[in-house]
Amino acid sequence: MDLSVVIPLYNERDNLAPLHDELSRVVGALGRSYEFVFVDDGSTDGSFDVLRELHARDQHVRVYRLARNSGQTAALSCGLRNAAGDIVVAIDSDGENDPADIPRLLSTLEQGYDLVSGWRSERWQKSVLTRRIPSMAANALISRITGVELHDFGCTLKAYRGDLARKLNLYGEMHRFVPAIAAEQGARITELPVNFRVRRSGRSKYGVGRILRTLLDLLTVHFLTGYSTRPIQMFGAIGFVLGALGGLWTLILVTEKVVLGTQLGDRPALLLAILLIVVGVQFVSLGLIGEMLARTYHESQDKPIYVIKEEL
Repeated sequence: MDLSVVIPLYNERDNLAPLHDELSRVVGALGRSYEFVFVDDGSTDGSFDVLRELHARDQHVRVYRLARNSGQTAALSCGLRNAAGDIVVAIDSDGENDPADIPRLLSTLEQGYDLVSGWRSERWQKSVLTRRIPSMAANALISRITGVELHDFGCTLKAYRGDLARKLNLYGEMHRFVPAIAAEQGARITELPVNFRVRRSGRSKYGVGRILRTLLDLLTVHFLTGYSTRPIQMFGAIGFVLGALGGLWTLILVTEKVVLGTQLGDRPALLLAILLIVVGVQFVSLGLIGEMLARTYHESQDKPIYVIKEEL
């Protein structure tokens, strides 16, 4: 199989047939063997009935139906894991991504990249203050923390090397951090401006509630990509700083007591200084426990702490 197109979806009944028609025209003209992998994330609006009809009349359509609504990350992960193509393209089911951009993604991927991520450069032009600026700030923050410089982490439209797509481990809300996770695998990543269209039907599944989950997952990604094999260097550093501050503060207070005769019993500063020392010791202990867990995790699964890019 040359090309797999993965389409995760949830309650997109009216958008599926038009998207399938567009994909068929664009991908069919490439002259490659291909498949469409639809992943229904527990839809309740009859989306699966539409997928059943598409499967019946098009041999290129494969459908996976999840037992319950597990989230976009789970649906995307299912599609990537079960895609058979040497190249895998992921695209949203709501029509906001333009299938006409797929040939450009493939052409860029063939220049030696492992992942080409779409950049919806024209998105939110009419909502600059409420949507565009916050989105730019969020992407800048993610780029700074993960070390992967992209303008649009949330764009589903991406082209992957098949072997990379099938070994990505995604969970939580990690679908928006795929480039960072791929970079940890040593992938060469680039970005390509793509079209942005207003969804044909239905409403967006994104809301304010996802902001907190995204921030928490961002912390998780930063830890996993930077300190998963050496947690003591993160927690130990924090513990050392807090413990040192607490120890220094305690020394100053004790000096005041001995030299100046200052009373300490009624001063909350002493309790705060001791608390800093205790918290510092706890952070160091947490780092040591993390080291033991990391060692157990890697040794029990025989999981290497490196990724071989090529072997001659």
